Amino acid sequence: MDKLKRVLSGQDENIDDVNILQAANEASTLGWGTRVKGFIACFVIGVICSVLGVCLLWVPRIGLVLFIVFYTFGNLASLVSTMFIMGPLKQLKRMCDKTRVFATILMLVFLALTLCAAFWWKSNGLALLFCILQFLAFAWYGLSYIPFARDAVIKMFTLCLK
Repeated sequence: MDKLKRVLSGQDENIDDVNILQAANEASTLGWGTRVKGFIACFVIGVICSVLGVCLLWVPRIGLVLFIVFYTFGNLASLVSTMFIMGPLKQLKRMCDKTRVFATILMLVFLALTLCAAFWWKSNGLALLFCILQFLAFAWYGLSYIPFARDAVIKMFTLCLK
């Protein structure tokens, strides 16, 4: 458990990175228990919002807009939840790593396009398409944290397409 704490709090990094992350860690007033509680709370709120969005999809006339808002907010809450564990600076740094920067950009762009399609362009079909792309980008981003997961997914799809 101590090793997990060190890795997630940024204490198991290179010496150059330790100074910046250590300063950010020291500036934080949240203890480990509070961070875990914040993570769980944000993650649960994110899951509830996403599920609630799916349930509201069938409300006449405004169901799709409610789905898009709740689903997008749920994704954002789930993303923010990891900042409690790692800290905001380390999370942003990891989001911009060369292995996941493209997925991060796609995820954020599709989040914004989903909301634009729902509220400004008033295009339900386009909003739903962006919502699906948002899900796929979020999944691809999430897979980047699991060693060799992306390679396994790519290999699985290439085997299925043969």
